[in-house]
Amino acid sequence: MLARDDQSSSPSQLKRTPLHALHVARGGKMVPFAGYDMPVQYTAGVLREHLHTRSSAGLFDVSHMGQIALHPKSGKVEDAALALERLVPQDVLGVAPGRQRYAQFTNDQGGILDDLMVANFGSHLFLVVNAACKAEDEAHLRASLQDACVIEPLADRALIALQGPKAESVLAKLCPDAPAMRFMDAGPRRVDGIDCFVSRSGYTGEDGFEISVPAEQAEGLASALLADSQVLPVGLGARDSLRLEAGLCLYGHDIDSRTTPVEGALEWSIQKGRRHGGARAGGFPGADKILSQFANGAPRRRVGLKPEGRAPVREGAPLFADSTSSEQIGAVTSGGFGPSISAPVAMGYLPSSHAAPGGLVFAELRGQRLPLRVAPMPFVPNTYKR
Repeated sequence: MLARDDQSSSPSQLKRTPLHALHVARGGKMVPFAGYDMPVQYTAGVLREHLHTRSSAGLFDVSHMGQIALHPKSGKVEDAALALERLVPQDVLGVAPGRQRYAQFTNDQGGILDDLMVANFGSHLFLVVNAACKAEDEAHLRASLQDACVIEPLADRALIALQGPKAESVLAKLCPDAPAMRFMDAGPRRVDGIDCFVSRSGYTGEDGFEISVPAEQAEGLASALLADSQVLPVGLGARDSLRLEAGLCLYGHDIDSRTTPVEGALEWSIQKGRRHGGARAGGFPGADKILSQFANGAPRRRVGLKPEGRAPVREGAPLFADSTSSEQIGAVTSGGFGPSISAPVAMGYLPSSHAAPGGLVFAELRGQRLPLRVAPMPFVPNTYKR
C-alpha cells in the first residue's frame, strides 16, 4: 500500500522519517509524498532499483505509513477482532495468532476509506494503514471501537521493507527465525538484537518482509541490512513500478471512497464467513451494496491493461470502446513502463461488459487513440513463500 502523493507541502512543512539522514547520505532524491520528505530514487536510478529488487533484494523506507495497536479492553484478542469486523468486510476473527490479513475500511456506500493490513499478535491486533489516511483512520477507530478497544497509535516506530528473492537469506543473518516464516506470518521477532515486529509480506509481488522497529534504532538496522552487498536502497519510483507490475492497488488512485471492493476486483479478500450465508455475514458499513454486487455483479471492474504499442498510458487517460467513439467508457488509474517485462502496463476501470481478458479498448493520448488489450493481473508472477 503506497499512500497518495501530496505535492502541495513546502519543504519546511514536510515531516521526516527516522531514516531521512540515511536517505540524504546515500544520495536519495527527495520529494514531497503524503506530507513527508521521501526518496523517489537513489543514485542507481529507478530502473536499476526496480530490476535489482526483482533479482536480489531492495530496502524501502515505509515509515510514513501509520502503525496502530488495538488492545482489547476485555483482555481477549477475539473481542478486538469482532470489534474491528464492524468496520471491515474481512473475517478478522479467523486471523490466527501470528498471522495477518489484507482488509479495507468501508463507508456506508460500500466505498473504500482505506486499505490496511491486520495482524493478530496474540494479545492484541496490529494495523498498518496508509500515510495519507492515518489521521482519519485513527479517528474512525476511536469513534467506532472505543467501547471495546484501546486504540494506540505507534508513532515512535519506523517501518522498513526488505523485498526480493534474496530477502530471506539477507534477513536470516540478522534474524534466524526469518526462514521459517511463511507469506502473511507476522509477529514479534528479534532482528540484529532489536525487538521488532516482522511480517512476511510486502508491496512488490516478491517474497520479502516488513519490519517495524523502534524509531531510534531504525537507522542502525537499515544500515546493517544495506551492508549486505545483495541489498540496494530503493525509492518510491521503483516501489510504484513494482506494485503496478504486481497488479496491486494504490489507494487514492486505483481504489477510493467511491470504489467498492467488488468493483476493485478485491472480492478475494472478503472471506465466506462475511458473505451471504456466512457465520457473520454483513454487519460492516456498505454491506448491502457490497454483498449485492457479490450476488449480481458490479457495474464496473478494475482490470489490467497492456498497451499494444511501446508508449506508456498514464493515469487519467480516458478509455473508449473503439477508435472512433465519442463516448468514454472508463479511465486508466495507474500506468507506466514495466521494466521486468520491458513493456508498458496499466490498470483502470471498464464496464463489466468490457472487462473480460483479451478484449480491446482504446486510450486517448495526445489526440490519438491507442489500442490496449484487457489482460489478467499480475503482469509479473508473484513469488510469495507460502
